[in-house]
Amino acid sequence: MDIQSWTWVTVGVTFAAYLWIGYRSRVSSTEGFYVAGHGVPAIANGAATAADWMSAASFISMAGLISFQGYDGSVYLMGWTGGYVLLALLLAPFLRKFGQYTVPDFVAARFDSKAARVVAAVAALFVSLTYVAGQMGGVGVAFSRFLQVPFEVGVMIGMAIVAFFAVLGGMKGITYTQVAQYCVLIVAYTIPAVAIAMLLFGNPFPQIAIGDALPMLDALQQDLGLDPYSSPFANNDMLNVVCITLTLMVGTAGLPHVIVRFYTVKSVRDARWSAFWALLFISLLYLTAPAIAIFAKTAILQQYVALGTDGFLAQAWVQSWAATGLIDTAAIAASAGDTTAFLDAINRDIIVLATPEIAGLGPFIVALVAAGGLAAALSTASGLLLVISSSLAHDIYGEIINPEANDAERLRMGRWMILVAVLVAGVLGIYPLGFVAEVVAFAFGLAAASFFPTIVLGIFWKRANRQGAITGMAAGLAFTFVMIVLMRAHVVAPGVFGEAPILESFLGIKAQGIGVVGMLLNFALTVGVSLATPPPPAHVQRLVEQIRSPR
Repeated sequence: MDIQSWTWVTVGVTFAAYLWIGYRSRVSSTEGFYVAGHGVPAIANGAATAADWMSAASFISMAGLISFQGYDGSVYLMGWTGGYVLLALLLAPFLRKFGQYTVPDFVAARFDSKAARVVAAVAALFVSLTYVAGQMGGVGVAFSRFLQVPFEVGVMIGMAIVAFFAVLGGMKGITYTQVAQYCVLIVAYTIPAVAIAMLLFGNPFPQIAIGDALPMLDALQQDLGLDPYSSPFANNDMLNVVCITLTLMVGTAGLPHVIVRFYTVKSVRDARWSAFWALLFISLLYLTAPAIAIFAKTAILQQYVALGTDGFLAQAWVQSWAATGLIDTAAIAASAGDTTAFLDAINRDIIVLATPEIAGLGPFIVALVAAGGLAAALSTASGLLLVISSSLAHDIYGEIINPEANDAERLRMGRWMILVAVLVAGVLGIYPLGFVAEVVAFAFGLAAASFFPTIVLGIFWKRANRQGAITGMAAGLAFTFVMIVLMRAHVVAPGVFGEAPILESFLGIKAQGIGVVGMLLNFALTVGVSLATPPPPAHVQRLVEQIRSPR
């Protein structure tokens, strides 16, 4: 069978499994819908957290960005993995001890304020909608190439699949579907890496084969007039490398769809064990991504040197991806030996999905990678959609607009909100703000500027009060959102803003790292306003002490 036939079979089997699991995990209570009844085993929650965490950005786009950015692309590895450790050690056990359903639940109880709940719910919506746009974009990339359907149709198919198991099963359906999706995505990511390492270097361990590949790639890039691949700060200066890494780290620790996973386990002890299992499962992919990035870049440049521009364009894999619009063949033809222009004509989001074809692996491996990319995108999208649903249906409708609503009404509203969120996510996926990993990085900036300071101060500083939390969250979120829009305005609305962004940077910091400034602003305002206003009531201070107590 050819690649397309294998892909239809592989994607069809995995999608059928997701739908079956979602149907079997359907729920009839709000507790089951939002936190899976607090009954998920630690190892299953670890796998589900890893799948939730390893989105389309990790599976599809991260290795592509590392491939083209070299040393500077390590910000994604350091930021995302370091941030998960920060979340697991600093926040997750305390939030699980608090219980409840959502991050705004914690903010409302800790700061004794409905207004704080609303601000937190709005922040969750901003973060989740930005993040889910990247996932839907990843679904479109995979479908458009491997199933030969238009990008927009691929996004709509993904929307329909996610809506089915998320609406029926809520967090329970999403959790057990994510366990299956993790198995698919990690197998799909590891097998090609091992095969390519064996093919090119005779070594079945991709992480070790990097030692042979990196000197080869450094020399190849120098021969083509580029900086060595391992040269630091060739694509980003030191300030932005540091700021982007910090933004991704603290943004990770503030991501609502990851935090809420720790509400689904039975106890604080299980929350700690799920963090361990998740970190183990995540490391399997993150230790492999640099190898795929280096192998792919090496193979592309070797083909470019050996075949020339015309020969490179004539290859079957290039023609297949060009048909999706993700390789600009006209720009490559016009590059006239300019290696930078040649590389700029290749979309970063195709690298992982195209690597098996570039290396000449069999059609089944190519199809497996496509299924893995879709599993990664759908698993994270489902978790994000539940956060959007809970923010609208539970935190705003159930707690603010209609607090007298019964369990059935809240559950029905939650399901309707998932459908609304799916539609919005589809539109954002079809009209994205940038490469998949770039869009996701913006979501981390928003989370860093809004949730992280509020949760950290809420747990570890009894003096933090509602006035400080509301001011800090609102200012940090607003500042970061405005800065990102101003720095990406030419992508958001070219007819209005023209081809150049309004701002190139803020104090030298670019859009992907601006969340650090928003975070510092949030910390400063929360502390300053809290000290200038009365302390929280005694029962709130007792709550903080109880959350921090080990038993």
